[in-house]
Amino acid sequence: MALGAIVLAGCPDDPGTPPGEGPPAWRVLLDEGDLDRAVLSIWGTGPDDVFAVGGPLGNTGLESLALHHDGATWRELPAGGEETFWWVAGSGPNDVWMVGERGRAAHWDGNVFTRHETGTVATLWGVVAFAPDDAWAVGGTPGAGEDAEKDIVLHWDGSAWSREDLPQETGRALYKVWGESSDDLYAVGEFGVIWHRAGSTWELQSDPPIAQGTLFTVAGCSREEVYAVGGRDVLRSDGEAWGRIDVELTNDVNGVACGRPGEVAIVGYGGLKQRLVDGAWIDEFTEEPYADLHAVWADGEGAFWAVGGDFLSQPTPGRARKGVVARYGKGQIADTVSR
Repeated sequence: MALGAIVLAGCPDDPGTPPGEGPPAWRVLLDEGDLDRAVLSIWGTGPDDVFAVGGPLGNTGLESLALHHDGATWRELPAGGEETFWWVAGSGPNDVWMVGERGRAAHWDGNVFTRHETGTVATLWGVVAFAPDDAWAVGGTPGAGEDAEKDIVLHWDGSAWSREDLPQETGRALYKVWGESSDDLYAVGEFGVIWHRAGSTWELQSDPPIAQGTLFTVAGCSREEVYAVGGRDVLRSDGEAWGRIDVELTNDVNGVACGRPGEVAIVGYGGLKQRLVDGAWIDEFTEEPYADLHAVWADGEGAFWAVGGDFLSQPTPGRARKGVVARYGKGQIADTVSR
């Protein structure tokens, strides 16, 4: 029965429909048959230049995971190390940052990786880049004691990463950072914390708190349409104030991304996938993949890409973790990894 389901899932929606011309749908591109590590973030400059990252999450014996899709094939990049990457972003195909455990920040220039010192051993959970000399990363150690590193905001100036102090310490790990420029930047994290950087000034926008729990991801469609999500919270800012969105969630949400005008996607645990289209939320929870999803990204041509897998279980040395990469859109995409 299971084998039959896999075979059917790989068949065209309609035998008479040419490949690439069927209706858009969610399709699993890579799964545990192709991946032995969780996939936690996906980003690219377009559908023919996509990066997906993750790692073993403490399952020793496996390396950091960095994949690249060129429009025809998936290839694993030689990232080295054992740290798990939690996020990937860049300003172009030859300026890509991957950040993660133990303060790791690796830069891909299109040919080789370069490891850069960040001045922290705490996990860097998020990164955004605007130019080769302008990138931001955030992090911290969640749920730890008073001596643990929190409130981590780092800036890359083209030469080195340096710490940027916030106006006040909240004692919270920061999970993601997003903006359209360094003059209009958002960072979110533990206990619903929201920071906004306007010009060179940081403002705490979550006092009193708006979210009921931790915010895991922030992303925007424009300066007047910014989303922050986590748990059962889906928040939106119009550039002036934050408010809660009334959406019936089928599970906890982890990731959010903006697509074409009027389109937003959120993903989360148990295969949560919901898309906002012209003001209405479409729930695709019953469609594959059914795995826990951590992040989603829009490729600029109408498709959403989602990643996840086994990123919750405790580390077990030598054991592979299930990973998944899926896509909502038209057409067929490569579903094997070249190593």
